[in-house]
Amino acid sequence: MRELTGLGAIAGAFDAIVFDQWGVLHNGTQRYRSARETISALAETPARLAILSNSGKRSQPNRARIAAMGFRIDDFSVVMTSGEALWQDCQSGRLGPIHRLFPICAKESDAFQWVEGLEAVELVSSPAEADGILLMGLADDADVNSGIRSNLDQGLARALPLFCSNPDKASPRANGVVVSSPGALAETYAKAGGVVHFYGKPYPAVFEALQRELGIDDPSRILMVGDSLEHDIAGAAAKGWKSLFIRGGLHAAAFSSELEIASSVECLSREARSPLPDYTMEFLCP
Repeated sequence: MRELTGLGAIAGAFDAIVFDQWGVLHNGTQRYRSARETISALAETPARLAILSNSGKRSQPNRARIAAMGFRIDDFSVVMTSGEALWQDCQSGRLGPIHRLFPICAKESDAFQWVEGLEAVELVSSPAEADGILLMGLADDADVNSGIRSNLDQGLARALPLFCSNPDKASPRANGVVVSSPGALAETYAKAGGVVHFYGKPYPAVFEALQRELGIDDPSRILMVGDSLEHDIAGAAAKGWKSLFIRGGLHAAAFSSELEIASSVECLSREARSPLPDYTMEFLCP
């Protein structure tokens, strides 16, 4: 593992550089320092830039989010999300006869926006009416999330499959806050005997979809930049991509001690059952 002070030192070794969103580009509220400067500098190199995000929303809303954070969206050749991958499988019929989905999301409008264009799928207001559960996201407000457990219990009782379009278990927010994410709930549902279909990192389909869109045959020519060892780093390694671990995102608190960086990353990698990243840096820098 090589510690970097700037991405420019290795950009020439790759045909594409792929970025996670939360914990790398922004924290959901504001972009990280030097992130825009880094993207602008890399956009001037031959490497194509892309985003691969465990967002339950489709690609277009995420393009809008990234632009609102002050990035030039045209700097990114592809924006691929787990929500987009799930939508595409629903549209193609690869998921089988799923017609009525009960959505769990941060805002009701998120689900209605996601389902647009899926003529064979409708959203329903309770698990009792559904033939599947769509788990897109969670609100940061605990009161808003309080009824989710009851809905999942109903889903288990009816043996409803759960489609999780954000397998992250935790996500960084402003001021060092880390909040629970849908992947943690989906894992609980699976442990209780429910059938869960995960979309997103570290599962291979979303990496494969992005590599196809990039048109790159040699996986070692792709660099994944992420802050989750379990999702970004392990998922990239499984597909033969190279990886860069951002320490200032999800795992920032682990680097506040006197332990040297290499030892801390090795410890976290063991805990996450992830291979070591090829590179590491605290935040994005040009």
